[in-house]
Amino acid sequence: MNLVICLLSTRRFLTAAQIAATVPGYEHDPSDPRDHEAFQRKFERDKAELRDLGVPLETGTASIFDQEPGYRIAQREYALPDILLEPDEAAAVGIAARLWQHAGLAAAASSGLAKLRAAGVEVDPQATLGVEPVVTVDPAFGPLTSAARERRAVTFKYRVPEVDEPSTRRLEPWGVVCWRGRWYVVGHDRDRDATRCFRLSRIVGDVRATGRGGAFEPPAGADLISHVARSSGPIARNGRATVTVRHGRAAGLRRLAADVVPGPDGDRLTIVYGDVDWLASRIAGYGPDARADGPPELLDAVIQHLKELITRHEVPAVTA
Repeated sequence: MNLVICLLSTRRFLTAAQIAATVPGYEHDPSDPRDHEAFQRKFERDKAELRDLGVPLETGTASIFDQEPGYRIAQREYALPDILLEPDEAAAVGIAARLWQHAGLAAAASSGLAKLRAAGVEVDPQATLGVEPVVTVDPAFGPLTSAARERRAVTFKYRVPEVDEPSTRRLEPWGVVCWRGRWYVVGHDRDRDATRCFRLSRIVGDVRATGRGGAFEPPAGADLISHVARSSGPIARNGRATVTVRHGRAAGLRRLAADVVPGPDGDRLTIVYGDVDWLASRIAGYGPDARADGPPELLDAVIQHLKELITRHEVPAVTA
């Protein structure tokens, strides 16, 4: 999906090197032959999979001077014709709308439902078909996006890996952005009198808005994504994980694998990684279909992710 979004977002052909620098999951060291070879294998698999799915992936060059071919997806070929939804399909759209509302994006969900209803399609956001959407958005997402829209300062507790106790931060939030699969808030740190970014998953407890609305104005043309990218720095892909997955399952993890060894109780994957939390969240997402075997830092991170999921979905005890 990241590759599709990237290639749909540009009209020019993008080379493999440009795609690797843009699409999350393709980060690698081009000067390392093994690392670069693993990227090429992964990229070839993904291209083949997109073509098998019917995605119109084009190959070409932007000009006659380009030596390396590039790739793009023509929007006119990718766009779907008018869609007529059956009642059960319309109910599925209702489930998606509930998920978006839970994630703090109710306006976008309401707009989508309004367009469907204008086209004569009745959609019931309360219909579940016996299925309940599982949402793992960070709790801080809603309060921070609201504060950024209202231009209100916030305070929150923030934990960094090197320090046990969280510290209090006072921030004028300019916006919330996604970088390498994680959400960050960027703004002016009042205590440090400087621009700072904070990963939402490290915010502890509630985010509290303070003061009046319209109390500050973000700098014109601020590039929040670039600031997060600079603050995060390049990811050194020097970790090697061993993961066992069930036969025929966990396709996303298989695409990350540099090596796959079949076994009696599952396939053993070797995955080169840089961000242990990023990999752990994906392993945890496959539930019983994937098991982290090593190294110890990855096992600890997967266990932590699973504990957080349990905490989010625990039903509070009812007292008489």
